Amino acid sequence: MKGTFLFILILCLAATIIAFKKDPQLVNDGFVQGMKMLAKILPILLVAFILAGMVEQILPKDLLADILGPESGFRGLALGTLAGAVMPGGPFILFPLMAVLLKAGAGVGPLVAFLTSWALLGFHRLLIYEAPIMGWKFALCRMAASLIFPIVIGYFADWAWKAWSRG
Repeated sequence: MKGTFLFILILCLAATIIAFKKDPQLVNDGFVQGMKMLAKILPILLVAFILAGMVEQILPKDLLADILGPESGFRGLALGTLAGAVMPGGPFILFPLMAVLLKAGAGVGPLVAFLTSWALLGFHRLLIYEAPIMGWKFALCRMAASLIFPIVIGYFADWAWKAWSRG
């Protein structure tokens, strides 16, 4: 976390210096714009992190380990894929939830399948954006071609995680 913070801080300072050299007023405008974005996103983040904390408290860890744990095999990859495909919301909800699931005992493979499926399949995006704009034939063709990838990527992520964990 410290490395990420430092990296973003350095980028922020560099952008601020560049903006100041262009026109000092740009620094104020950029700060105001950033605060507007923060005000818009902060309530979502707050609720998402509280949700993640509540899920961590109520989640039956033995059931989670059974269905999404490191030894859940193909069933865990398939369930992770299905859950990711139907999970609405953005990264502010998804990543805190994934962190809780990992801490609670979910396996890396099923979580990577979940994340990949959310990004690649996303049924809500298919219904709201892709099919109405691109047409059902295109949308279903792309979806069918994409179905296998979350499972395959989750399998390889699980394999790599176990290999790295062994040393």
